[in-house]
Amino acid sequence: MAHDDLNVSVLVARAGDGDGDAWVELVNRFAPLVFTICRQQFRLPATECEDVAQGVWLELIKALPRLRVPAALPGWLATTTRHECLRHLDSVRRRQRREFSFEVEPPDDDLHAPEQRVVAAELDAALRAAFVQLNRPCQHLLLLMMQNPRPSYAEIADRLHMPIGSIGPTRGRCLERLRRCPPLAALIEAQSEHATRAREEGG
Repeated sequence: MAHDDLNVSVLVARAGDGDGDAWVELVNRFAPLVFTICRQQFRLPATECEDVAQGVWLELIKALPRLRVPAALPGWLATTTRHECLRHLDSVRRRQRREFSFEVEPPDDDLHAPEQRVVAAELDAALRAAFVQLNRPCQHLLLLMMQNPRPSYAEIADRLHMPIGSIGPTRGRCLERLRRCPPLAALIEAQSEHATRAREEGG
């Protein structure tokens, strides 16, 4: 066994027994590996790398007692870091879906009421008019993310020649531009005013 492998095995054993100094040494030694994967493979910003790293170290704490080959820790950390990066990107995507959703919830009493069909038609027309005002990169990204089934982030990054970590933030900016386009912004404002008047009249 190589000297470095022996050191890792000793550090893992000591950290598993509650040795705080051994744990700090493990984190200091392998933090560059974790951050390199986050930055170079997934193009995550530094703050998001910190979040991913915290998840990796928590997983390591749970895994220490059952690591069968402590010297294989670097490979375990690399695999776990990739999983945590993918989990982080998925969480970001779900959050942005909630923040930038344009779905219109139909009323429970009558899904096919004429007024609801009118609202849906107006929204569809406004979305189409706003979409054509977006720049080409935004159009391409949003079209890819609306496909069913949706391509993976890796596939989207490959098609659009962009870092995986920038897909979520870029999508959020594109949706915000879509929201601000005059056709859609006007409809949203009109519906908001209509809802306000309805509440006032009902109150």
